[in-house]
Parts: sequence; structure tokens; C-alpha cells
Amino acid sequence: MALMNAVPLATTVFGATYATNDAYGVGMSTTAYLWISLVGNAVAVALIPFVGNLSDRIGRRPLIIGGALGSGAMSYIYLYFVSQDNLPGAFISAMVMWGIVYQGYNAVFPSFYQELFPTRTRVTGFAVSQNIGTAITAFLPSLYAAVAPPGSNVPLIVGSFTFGCAIIAAVAAFSARETYRVHLNDLGTKDATPVPVEEYERIRASVV
Repeated sequence: MALMNAVPLATTVFGATYATNDAYGVGMSTTAYLWISLVGNAVAVALIPFVGNLSDRIGRRPLIIGGALGSGAMSYIYLYFVSQDNLPGAFISAMVMWGIVYQGYNAVFPSFYQELFPTRTRVTGFAVSQNIGTAITAFLPSLYAAVAPPGSNVPLIVGSFTFGCAIIAAVAAFSARETYRVHLNDLGTKDATPVPVEEYERIRASVV
């Protein structure tokens, strides 16, 4: 699931190179492109509490799966607009892909990853898996530059790599156990029984 880091990397790291590097010939200004990163982060910060609250209502897995597949698929659209030097199109698609849809994953994974493990291995299980996934995706911008050089179909190639990582993350989330109604003491156990919906809503309402 940590391979989902491919989406912000495609947007901010490789996307910046693709949009502003003379070799690619797009010609977007660095100042204009900076606003994509700035506003995208601002939208994400504003949206994260609402997505987190939604995950407490409908579960972690649906949001992570939807966020992964949706934002991964939108990388094609975003990179296409960049390739056309279409700043409004790139800006809007980036806000939807990264600022909004990606938050289905980004707002939920800090809780979901840790909830998959019992208390005695929680920090190790979360930290090791998250950092391995992040380390793998850290090489993606260099890989993108190698497999999608100037003159190639960058949106198709890089978009496919990004969407491929998103599919892997979605499959991993689908294979995992749902955790949002599992008692704290039962997290990480295979035979954990979710708290009944009515009781869960009553407990949640009493502490919100």
C-alpha cells in the first residue's frame, strides 16, 4: 500500500521536471508550476479531517481502494494536460487527483497501517513496511526519466507506472482486514469480531 507514494511523486517531483525542463519542451514556468504544489497541499490539509471522519463511518478499506485507483487513473489526465502546456487543465486535474482523490489514501493510511498490527509489533510493523514502500517509490522519478525520455509518450508511460503502483496498493488494501469497528485490544488478530454498528455509533457519538 505504501507504493501509493507514486502519486505525489508523479505530481510534484517528476511532474515539475516534465513541465519545466527545457529538454521536454513543455515550457511551463517554474513559478506557475509551484502554485500546483502549494494549492494542492492546501486543499489536502483542509480535506484530510473530513476524509478521516468519513473513514470512521464507512471504513478504511473503501477509501484507500477508491483513493488509490482514482488518483492513479487520473495521473494520465494530469500528465496529458502538462504535455499540452495547459496550465488551467493541469492545475484543476492536480487538485482533483492529488488534493482530493488521493486523500482517500493519504488521510487514512496512518491509522489503517497501525491498526493492522497487534500492540506488541505495531510500531515495527508500521515503520518497516511504510519505509520500504517509500524507499522503493523514491527511485521512481529517476526511473521515469529513463523510461520516458524527451520525445516519448510521457503521459502514457509514466501514467501507466503510476496507475500500476495504485493497482498494487488497492489489491493490498482489498486483501487486508477492515479495522474501523474493531476494538483496540483486538486489533491485529485474525479472529477479531467487529463491534456491532449500533454500539459503535453509540460509543462514537459519546466521545465526538
